[in-house]
Amino acid sequence: MPRPAESPNRVPAEAPPVPVRRPRHGRPAGPGPALRILLAGLLALWAAGGAVTAGPIAFRDAGPGLSVAHVVRDEPWSLHVVRVDRHHPGLGFFPSLAFHDRIGLNPLSEQVALFPKALGTVEAAINGDFYAVENDPMPGDPRGLFLQRGSLVSAPIARDCLWFDTSGAPHVDTVRARFTVRVGDSTPVDFGLNEDFDGARPVVLTRAASPAPDPWDPGAGWVLARDGSHPWLPLSPGRTLRGRVRGPARTVRPEIAPDTLLLHAGPGLRPHLREGATVVLETATEPSLAMAVSAIGGGPALVHLGRVTGKSAAKAFERHPRSAFGWNGRHGFLVVVDGRQAGLSVGMTLAELSEFLVELGCDEAINLDGGGSTELILGDGILNSPCYGRERATATGLLVVRAPASAPTGRAESPGTSSARPSP
Repeated sequence: MPRPAESPNRVPAEAPPVPVRRPRHGRPAGPGPALRILLAGLLALWAAGGAVTAGPIAFRDAGPGLSVAHVVRDEPWSLHVVRVDRHHPGLGFFPSLAFHDRIGLNPLSEQVALFPKALGTVEAAINGDFYAVENDPMPGDPRGLFLQRGSLVSAPIARDCLWFDTSGAPHVDTVRARFTVRVGDSTPVDFGLNEDFDGARPVVLTRAASPAPDPWDPGAGWVLARDGSHPWLPLSPGRTLRGRVRGPARTVRPEIAPDTLLLHAGPGLRPHLREGATVVLETATEPSLAMAVSAIGGGPALVHLGRVTGKSAAKAFERHPRSAFGWNGRHGFLVVVDGRQAGLSVGMTLAELSEFLVELGCDEAINLDGGGSTELILGDGILNSPCYGRERATATGLLVVRAPASAPTGRAESPGTSSARPSP
Protein backbone atom coordinates (compact mmCIF):
# COMPACT_ATOMS: atom_id res chain seq x y z
CA MET A 1 0.00 0.00 0.00
CA PRO A 2 1.17 3.55 -0.39
CA ARG A 3 2.90 4.54 2.81
CA PRO A 4 3.15 8.04 4.31
CA ALA A 5 6.15 10.14 3.49
CA GLU A 6 8.87 9.91 6.13
CA SER A 7 8.68 13.60 6.82
CA PRO A 8 8.75 14.60 10.47
CA ASN A 9 6.58 17.57 9.53
CA ARG A 10 3.22 15.86 9.19
CA VAL A 11 0.40 17.82 10.79
CA PRO A 12 -2.00 15.57 12.73
CA ALA A 13 -5.75 15.74 12.51
CA GLU A 14 -7.30 17.94 15.17
CA ALA A 15 -7.98 16.08 18.41
CA PRO A 16 -8.92 17.13 21.93
CA PRO A 17 -5.83 18.22 23.86
CA VAL A 18 -4.22 15.49 25.95
CA PRO A 19 -2.85 16.64 29.30
CA VAL A 20 0.94 16.51 29.16
CA ARG A 21 3.17 16.49 32.17
CA ARG A 22 5.51 19.22 31.03
CA PRO A 23 9.13 19.30 32.19
CA ARG A 24 10.88 22.43 33.35
CA HIS A 25 13.47 23.53 30.85
CA GLY A 26 16.38 25.93 30.99
CA ARG A 27 15.71 28.60 28.39
CA PRO A 28 18.72 30.47 27.00
CA ALA A 29 18.45 34.19 27.66
CA GLY A 30 20.59 37.28 27.43
CA PRO A 31 22.27 39.27 24.69
CA GLY A 32 25.35 37.15 24.09
CA PRO A 33 26.03 33.46 23.36
CA ALA A 34 28.26 32.99 26.41
CA LEU A 35 25.72 34.51 28.76
CA ARG A 36 22.90 32.47 27.23
CA ILE A 37 24.83 29.25 27.72
CA LEU A 38 25.71 30.10 31.31
CA LEU A 39 22.17 31.08 32.28
CA ALA A 40 20.64 28.06 30.52
CA GLY A 41 23.02 25.71 32.24
CA LEU A 42 22.47 27.17 35.72
CA LEU A 43 18.69 27.21 35.38
CA ALA A 44 18.56 23.70 33.94
CA LEU A 45 20.83 22.36 36.69
CA TRP A 46 18.40 23.76 39.26
CA ALA A 47 15.36 22.41 37.40
CA ALA A 48 16.65 18.88 36.73
CA GLY A 49 18.77 18.21 39.77
CA GLY A 50 22.10 18.43 37.99
CA ALA A 51 21.18 16.49 34.85
CA VAL A 52 21.54 19.35 32.37
CA THR A 53 24.82 20.40 30.89
CA ALA A 54 25.88 23.00 28.36
CA GLY A 55 29.15 21.21 27.66
CA PRO A 56 30.13 17.64 28.57
CA ILE A 57 27.15 15.32 28.93
CA ALA A 58 26.45 14.49 32.58
CA PHE A 59 23.98 11.80 33.66
CA ARG A 60 22.14 11.37 36.93
CA ASP A 61 20.81 8.11 38.32
CA ALA A 62 17.21 7.26 37.41
CA GLY A 63 16.94 3.79 38.97
CA PRO A 64 18.79 0.48 38.74
CA GLY A 65 20.45 0.30 35.34
CA LEU A 66 19.04 3.67 34.20
CA SER A 67 20.35 7.24 34.04
CA VAL A 68 19.10 10.44 32.45
CA ALA A 69 20.56 13.64 31.03
CA HIS A 70 19.12 16.89 29.72
CA VAL A 71 21.50 18.65 27.36
CA VAL A 72 21.09 22.34 26.49
CA ARG A 73 23.11 23.90 23.69
CA ASP A 74 23.15 27.41 22.27
CA GLU A 75 21.41 26.94 18.89
CA PRO A 76 19.14 26.71 21.01
CA TRP A 77 18.85 22.95 21.42
CA SER A 78 17.17 20.99 24.17
CA LEU A 79 17.88 17.25 24.15
CA HIS A 80 16.87 14.51 26.56
CA VAL A 81 18.64 11.17 26.88
CA VAL A 82 17.74 8.02 28.80
CA ARG A 83 20.74 5.70 29.11
CA VAL A 84 20.10 2.01 29.71
CA ASP A 85 22.67 -0.45 31.06
CA ARG A 86 22.32 -3.27 28.54
CA HIS A 87 23.90 -5.74 30.96
CA HIS A 88 21.68 -4.95 33.92
CA PRO A 89 19.67 -8.09 34.86
CA GLY A 90 16.03 -7.96 33.92
CA LEU A 91 16.12 -4.88 31.67
CA GLY A 92 15.13 -5.27 28.05
CA PHE A 93 13.66 -3.48 25.03
CA PHE A 94 10.11 -4.17 23.87
CA PRO A 95 8.42 -2.76 20.74
CA SER A 96 4.83 -1.69 21.39
CA LEU A 97 1.86 -1.23 19.08
CA ALA A 98 -0.74 1.42 19.81
CA PHE A 99 -2.85 -1.03 21.81
CA HIS A 100 0.03 -3.22 22.95
CA ASP A 101 -0.44 -5.98 20.35
CA ARG A 102 -3.09 -4.37 18.11
CA ILE A 103 -2.60 -1.84 15.30
CA GLY A 104 -4.03 1.65 15.74
CA LEU A 105 -3.14 5.13 16.98
CA ASN A 106 -2.67 5.92 20.67
CA PRO A 107 -0.47 8.34 22.66
CA LEU A 108 2.78 6.87 23.94
CA SER A 109 1.69 7.29 27.56
CA GLU A 110 -1.36 5.13 26.82
CA GLN A 111 0.83 2.51 25.17
CA VAL A 112 2.85 2.42 28.39
CA ALA A 113 -0.32 2.14 30.50
CA LEU A 114 -1.57 -0.81 28.40
CA PHE A 115 1.62 -2.83 28.82
CA PRO A 116 0.73 -6.11 30.60
CA LYS A 117 1.96 -6.16 34.19
CA ALA A 118 2.72 -9.85 33.83
CA LEU A 119 5.50 -8.97 31.38
CA GLY A 120 7.10 -6.36 33.61
CA THR A 121 7.20 -2.65 34.38
CA VAL A 122 7.84 0.00 31.75
CA GLU A 123 10.68 2.24 32.97
CA ALA A 124 11.08 4.42 29.85
CA ALA A 125 9.66 4.74 26.35
CA ILE A 126 10.35 6.54 23.08
CA ASN A 127 8.15 6.92 19.99
CA GLY A 128 8.83 4.46 17.19
CA ASP A 129 8.45 4.06 13.44
CA PHE A 130 6.74 6.20 10.80
CA TYR A 131 3.14 5.11 10.18
CA ALA A 132 -0.15 5.50 8.33
CA VAL A 133 -1.89 8.56 9.78
CA GLU A 134 -5.48 9.24 10.82
CA ASN A 135 -7.10 9.49 7.40
CA ASP A 136 -5.39 6.46 5.84
CA PRO A 137 -7.40 3.26 5.25
CA MET A 138 -5.50 1.47 8.03
CA PRO A 139 -4.44 4.11 10.58
CA GLY A 140 -1.44 3.06 12.60
CA ASP A 141 -0.02 0.63 10.05
CA PRO A 142 3.74 0.79 10.78
CA ARG A 143 5.67 1.99 7.77
CA GLY A 144 8.36 -0.68 8.02
CA LEU A 145 9.24 -3.88 9.85
CA PHE A 146 7.50 -4.65 13.13
CA LEU A 147 8.09 -7.87 15.04
CA GLN A 148 6.77 -8.47 18.54
CA ARG A 149 7.65 -11.57 20.58
CA GLY A 150 8.53 -13.49 17.43
CA SER A 151 5.34 -12.60 15.57
CA LEU A 152 5.35 -10.46 12.41
CA VAL A 153 2.98 -7.50 12.36
CA SER A 154 4.44 -5.43 9.50
CA ALA A 155 6.79 -6.35 6.67
CA PRO A 156 10.15 -4.66 5.99
CA ILE A 157 10.33 -2.17 3.12
CA ALA A 158 13.98 -2.25 2.01
CA ARG A 159 14.84 0.37 4.59
CA ASP A 160 17.02 0.41 7.71
CA CYS A 161 15.30 -1.12 10.72
CA LEU A 162 16.20 -2.02 14.30
CA TRP A 163 15.95 -5.60 15.54
CA PHE A 164 16.89 -7.53 18.67
CA ASP A 165 18.17 -11.11 18.73
CA THR A 166 17.54 -13.86 21.28
CA SER A 167 20.30 -12.51 23.55
CA GLY A 168 18.76 -9.02 23.57
CA ALA A 169 21.51 -7.54 21.37
CA PRO A 170 20.36 -4.79 18.95
CA HIS A 171 21.16 -4.73 15.22
CA VAL A 172 20.47 -2.38 12.31
CA ASP A 173 20.02 -3.79 8.82
CA THR A 174 18.40 -2.86 5.53
CA VAL A 175 15.90 -5.71 5.26
CA ARG A 176 13.87 -6.75 2.23
CA ALA A 177 10.77 -8.92 2.37
CA ARG A 178 10.41 -11.99 0.19
CA PHE A 179 6.90 -12.90 1.32
CA THR A 180 4.86 -15.14 -1.00
CA VAL A 181 1.54 -16.98 -0.88
CA ARG A 182 0.38 -19.94 -2.95
CA VAL A 183 -3.17 -21.33 -2.99
CA GLY A 184 -3.69 -24.82 -4.41
CA ASP A 185 -1.74 -25.08 -7.66
CA SER A 186 -1.44 -21.32 -8.19
CA THR A 187 1.87 -19.59 -8.84
CA PRO A 188 3.40 -18.05 -5.69
CA VAL A 189 2.78 -14.28 -5.55
CA ASP A 190 3.99 -11.54 -3.23
CA PHE A 191 1.66 -10.60 -0.39
CA GLY A 192 1.33 -7.61 1.91
CA LEU A 193 0.96 -7.95 5.66
CA ASN A 194 -1.62 -6.12 7.80
CA GLU A 195 -2.05 -3.28 5.34
CA ASP A 196 -4.75 -1.76 3.19
CA PHE A 197 -5.82 -3.87 0.22
CA ASP A 198 -5.45 -1.81 -2.94
CA GLY A 199 -6.02 -4.64 -5.41
CA ALA A 200 -2.39 -4.78 -6.54
CA ARG A 201 -1.47 -7.85 -4.48
CA PRO A 202 -3.00 -10.13 -1.83
CA VAL A 203 -2.95 -9.01 1.79
CA VAL A 204 -2.72 -11.28 4.83
CA LEU A 205 -4.18 -9.99 8.09
CA THR A 206 -3.17 -11.35 11.48
CA ARG A 207 -4.94 -10.86 14.80
CA ALA A 208 -2.90 -7.65 15.26
CA ALA A 209 -5.15 -6.03 12.62
CA SER A 210 -8.39 -7.33 14.14
CA PRO A 211 -11.07 -6.35 13.55
CA ALA A 212 -10.47 -5.70 9.87
CA PRO A 213 -10.32 -1.90 9.47
CA ASP A 214 -12.58 -1.59 6.43
CA PRO A 215 -15.56 -3.62 5.26
CA TRP A 216 -14.44 -6.51 3.07
CA ASP A 217 -15.73 -6.93 -0.45
CA PRO A 218 -18.12 -9.89 -0.69
CA GLY A 219 -16.13 -12.97 -1.62
CA ALA A 220 -12.76 -11.29 -1.22
CA GLY A 221 -11.97 -12.29 2.36
CA TRP A 222 -11.04 -15.87 3.19
CA VAL A 223 -10.26 -17.46 6.55
CA LEU A 224 -7.04 -19.50 6.73
CA ALA A 225 -6.51 -22.13 9.44
CA ARG A 226 -4.05 -24.83 10.47
CA ASP A 227 -3.68 -27.83 8.16
CA GLY A 228 -3.17 -30.87 10.36
CA SER A 229 0.26 -30.96 12.01
CA HIS A 230 2.02 -28.69 9.52
CA PRO A 231 3.87 -25.61 10.92
CA TRP A 232 1.43 -22.80 11.60
CA LEU A 233 1.29 -19.59 13.65
CA PRO A 234 2.95 -17.39 14.79
CA LEU A 235 3.84 -15.81 11.47
CA SER A 236 7.58 -15.45 12.07
CA PRO A 237 10.40 -14.42 9.72
CA GLY A 238 12.06 -17.07 7.58
CA ARG A 239 9.38 -19.75 7.88
CA THR A 240 7.17 -21.80 5.62
CA LEU A 241 3.61 -22.13 6.89
CA ARG A 242 1.12 -24.58 5.44
CA GLY A 243 -2.57 -24.04 6.10
CA ARG A 244 -5.93 -24.58 4.48
CA VAL A 245 -8.83 -22.41 3.44
CA ARG A 246 -11.55 -22.75 6.09
CA GLY A 247 -14.03 -20.71 4.08
CA PRO A 248 -15.07 -17.17 3.20
CA ALA A 249 -15.30 -14.46 5.84
CA ARG A 250 -18.91 -14.41 7.06
CA THR A 251 -19.07 -10.74 8.05
CA VAL A 252 -17.86 -7.49 6.50
CA ARG A 253 -15.74 -6.68 9.58
CA PRO A 254 -14.49 -10.08 10.74
CA GLU A 255 -12.78 -10.60 14.09
CA ILE A 256 -9.59 -12.58 13.52
CA ALA A 257 -9.31 -15.56 15.86
CA PRO A 258 -5.89 -16.23 17.50
CA ASP A 259 -5.32 -19.39 15.43
CA THR A 260 -6.41 -18.00 12.05
CA LEU A 261 -5.38 -15.55 9.36
CA LEU A 262 -7.46 -13.62 6.84
CA LEU A 263 -6.49 -13.51 3.19
CA HIS A 264 -7.74 -10.66 1.03
CA ALA A 265 -7.13 -12.01 -2.45
CA GLY A 266 -7.15 -10.22 -5.75
CA PRO A 267 -8.43 -11.61 -9.06
CA GLY A 268 -5.29 -13.72 -9.63
CA LEU A 269 -5.86 -15.95 -6.59
CA ARG A 270 -9.66 -15.98 -6.41
CA PRO A 271 -10.13 -18.84 -8.93
CA HIS A 272 -8.04 -21.06 -6.62
CA LEU A 273 -9.84 -20.20 -3.38
CA ARG A 274 -12.28 -22.81 -2.18
CA GLU A 275 -12.97 -24.51 1.12
CA GLY A 276 -10.23 -27.03 1.93
CA ALA A 277 -7.67 -25.67 -0.56
CA THR A 278 -4.07 -25.73 0.66
CA VAL A 279 -2.26 -22.45 1.34
CA VAL A 280 1.52 -22.06 1.59
CA LEU A 281 2.99 -18.86 3.08
CA GLU A 282 6.71 -18.03 2.82
CA THR A 283 8.17 -15.26 5.02
CA ALA A 284 11.77 -15.10 3.87
CA THR A 285 13.79 -11.89 4.30
CA GLU A 286 17.13 -10.60 3.02
CA PRO A 287 19.18 -10.67 5.16
CA SER A 288 17.70 -13.44 7.28
CA LEU A 289 15.86 -12.47 10.45
CA ALA A 290 15.75 -16.03 11.77
CA MET A 291 17.46 -14.90 14.99
CA ALA A 292 15.21 -11.87 15.49
CA VAL A 293 12.73 -11.83 18.38
CA SER A 294 11.57 -8.21 18.11
CA ALA A 295 12.00 -5.40 15.61
CA ILE A 296 10.82 -1.90 14.82
CA GLY A 297 11.25 0.21 11.70
CA GLY A 298 12.60 3.71 11.31
CA GLY A 299 15.69 4.79 9.46
CA PRO A 300 18.01 5.76 8.17
CA ALA A 301 20.94 4.44 10.17
CA LEU A 302 22.75 7.49 11.56
CA VAL A 303 25.88 5.99 13.12
CA HIS A 304 27.88 2.89 12.21
CA LEU A 305 31.09 1.74 13.91
CA GLY A 306 31.21 5.01 15.82
CA ARG A 307 31.07 7.23 12.71
CA VAL A 308 28.31 9.29 11.08
CA THR A 309 26.85 7.38 8.13
CA GLY A 310 25.88 10.47 6.14
CA LYS A 311 22.64 8.79 5.02
CA SER A 312 19.87 11.14 4.02
CA ALA A 313 16.06 11.16 4.01
CA ALA A 314 13.18 13.57 3.40
CA LYS A 315 13.61 16.77 5.45
CA ALA A 316 17.14 15.62 6.42
CA PHE A 317 18.58 19.12 5.99
CA GLU A 318 15.83 20.89 7.90
CA ARG A 319 15.72 21.33 11.65
CA HIS A 320 12.86 19.44 13.29
CA PRO A 321 12.11 17.58 16.51
CA ARG A 322 13.76 14.19 16.18
CA SER A 323 14.07 10.85 17.96
CA ALA A 324 16.75 8.17 17.77
CA PHE A 325 17.98 4.96 19.38
CA GLY A 326 21.69 4.24 19.72
CA TRP A 327 23.97 1.89 21.57
CA ASN A 328 27.49 0.76 22.33
CA GLY A 329 28.91 -2.30 24.06
CA ARG A 330 27.62 -1.20 27.46
CA HIS A 331 24.62 1.10 27.02
CA GLY A 332 21.52 1.75 24.96
CA PHE A 333 20.40 5.37 24.46
CA LEU A 334 16.90 6.78 23.90
CA VAL A 335 17.44 10.27 22.49
CA VAL A 336 15.07 13.11 21.58
CA VAL A 337 15.65 16.70 20.55
CA ASP A 338 12.79 19.19 20.81
CA GLY A 339 12.10 21.57 17.95
CA ARG A 340 9.80 24.20 16.41
CA GLN A 341 9.81 26.06 19.74
CA ALA A 342 11.56 29.41 19.62
CA GLY A 343 13.63 30.12 22.71
CA LEU A 344 13.63 26.47 23.77
CA SER A 345 14.83 24.36 20.86
CA VAL A 346 14.86 24.74 17.09
CA GLY A 347 15.36 21.06 16.32
CA MET A 348 18.20 19.36 14.45
CA THR A 349 19.09 18.20 10.99
CA LEU A 350 19.88 14.51 10.62
CA ALA A 351 23.58 15.36 10.41
CA GLU A 352 23.46 17.38 13.64
CA LEU A 353 21.64 14.58 15.44
CA SER A 354 24.15 12.06 14.10
CA GLU A 355 27.07 14.11 15.41
CA PHE A 356 25.43 14.33 18.83
CA LEU A 357 24.95 10.56 18.92
CA VAL A 358 28.66 10.05 18.23
CA GLU A 359 29.49 12.54 20.98
CA LEU A 360 27.19 10.58 23.27
CA GLY A 361 29.28 7.47 22.68
CA CYS A 362 27.08 5.51 20.29
CA ASP A 363 28.77 2.93 18.10
CA GLU A 364 25.49 2.36 16.20
CA ALA A 365 22.31 4.44 15.96
CA ILE A 366 19.09 4.68 13.94
CA ASN A 367 16.64 7.49 13.31
CA LEU A 368 13.03 7.12 14.45
CA ASP A 369 9.91 9.13 13.57
CA GLY A 370 10.12 12.81 14.49
CA GLY A 371 8.12 16.01 14.35
CA GLY A 372 4.98 15.96 16.47
CA SER A 373 5.60 12.28 17.27
CA THR A 374 8.84 13.01 19.14
CA GLU A 375 8.38 11.95 22.76
CA LEU A 376 10.45 10.47 25.58
CA ILE A 377 8.92 9.10 28.78
CA LEU A 378 10.72 8.23 32.00
CA GLY A 379 8.63 6.66 34.75
CA ASP A 380 5.31 8.50 34.82
CA GLY A 381 6.54 11.76 33.26
CA ILE A 382 7.22 13.09 29.78
CA LEU A 383 10.77 14.45 29.69
CA ASN A 384 10.61 16.55 26.56
CA SER A 385 8.27 19.27 25.27
CA PRO A 386 6.12 17.93 22.39
CA CYS A 387 5.94 20.59 19.70
CA TYR A 388 2.12 20.59 19.51
CA GLY A 389 1.86 21.20 23.25
CA ARG A 390 0.31 17.77 23.76
CA GLU A 391 0.98 14.13 23.04
CA ARG A 392 0.27 12.92 19.55
CA ALA A 393 -1.48 9.61 18.93
CA THR A 394 1.19 7.41 17.34
CA ALA A 395 1.44 3.83 16.08
CA THR A 396 4.44 2.30 17.83
CA GLY A 397 6.89 2.81 20.64
CA LEU A 398 10.10 1.28 21.95
CA LEU A 399 9.76 0.49 25.65
CA VAL A 400 12.42 -0.17 28.27
CA VAL A 401 10.92 -2.90 30.45
CA ARG A 402 12.04 -4.29 33.80
CA ALA A 403 11.06 -7.94 34.19
CA PRO A 404 8.93 -8.96 37.16
CA ALA A 405 10.94 -9.80 40.26
CA SER A 406 9.72 -13.38 40.13
CA ALA A 407 10.80 -13.83 36.52
CA PRO A 408 14.15 -15.32 35.48
CA THR A 409 16.75 -12.63 34.83
CA GLY A 410 18.84 -14.33 32.15
CA ARG A 411 19.31 -12.33 28.95
CA ALA A 412 17.24 -14.74 26.87
CA GLU A 413 14.34 -14.31 29.31
CA SER A 414 14.37 -10.52 29.58
CA PRO A 415 11.25 -8.62 28.42
CA GLY A 416 12.84 -7.58 25.15
CA THR A 417 13.91 -11.08 24.22
CA SER A 418 11.28 -13.48 25.52
CA SER A 419 9.25 -14.88 22.68
CA ALA A 420 6.37 -17.09 21.80
CA ARG A 421 8.49 -19.37 19.66
CA PRO A 422 7.06 -20.87 16.48
CA SER A 423 4.72 -23.78 17.07
CA PRO A 424 5.61 -27.15 15.55
